[in-house]
Amino acid sequence: MHNEASVISGVIAAARAHFATIICVDDGSADDCAALAREAGAIVVRHPTNLGQGAALETGIRHALRLRDIEYVVTFDADGQHDVRDAASMVRMAQDLDLQVVLGSRFLEPTGTVPAHRRAVLRAAVRFTRSTTGLDVTDAHNGLRVLRRDAAERIRLRLHGMSHASEILNVIARESFSYGEHPVTVTYTSYSQAKGQRGYNALNILYDLALHRLRAAA
Repeated sequence: MHNEASVISGVIAAARAHFATIICVDDGSADDCAALAREAGAIVVRHPTNLGQGAALETGIRHALRLRDIEYVVTFDADGQHDVRDAASMVRMAQDLDLQVVLGSRFLEPTGTVPAHRRAVLRAAVRFTRSTTGLDVTDAHNGLRVLRRDAAERIRLRLHGMSHASEILNVIARESFSYGEHPVTVTYTSYSQAKGQRGYNALNILYDLALHRLRAAA
């Protein structure tokens, strides 16, 4: 979470109706969302400065894995876009089908909720991901995902910005994790859209991925 004081209490309250353990990574916020998250019942881990969503997820995943009773890690945005009922259904899918990863998808079922400009960027990201990883996915940058413990232990995020979503998919392909997609609803409010990715960030993501691959090959 980054400056989510206006929504975080409600997001955590909804999540606690389905999940016993909630971990919020405060990524250098300037507001009081950390205190509000604790009051709402979450474990709060703080970054002293803003490092980016990928870094926040890496911190959250590592912290969750320190808790021995955690069997699945669910990544979930703090801005209220995701529906916790989707997250609970995705965990059940992982359990029922014995999957290591379940990815949320906005495009498995027809929906008119995705703004047109964002839909175009997301479709381009899907084509890029399919061509570079071979994964048959329909949504490449959805923040709602379920990682079984053995998969979470093998995912180490090195890209600290928004490129982490593509990095996770690269790891799924490289490690041959068993995976599936689950339809989800993303609620786009004026608040969430103001905090979300801009179209030009797609270029930044491609640059980060290319640089990361060059470093890995060096």
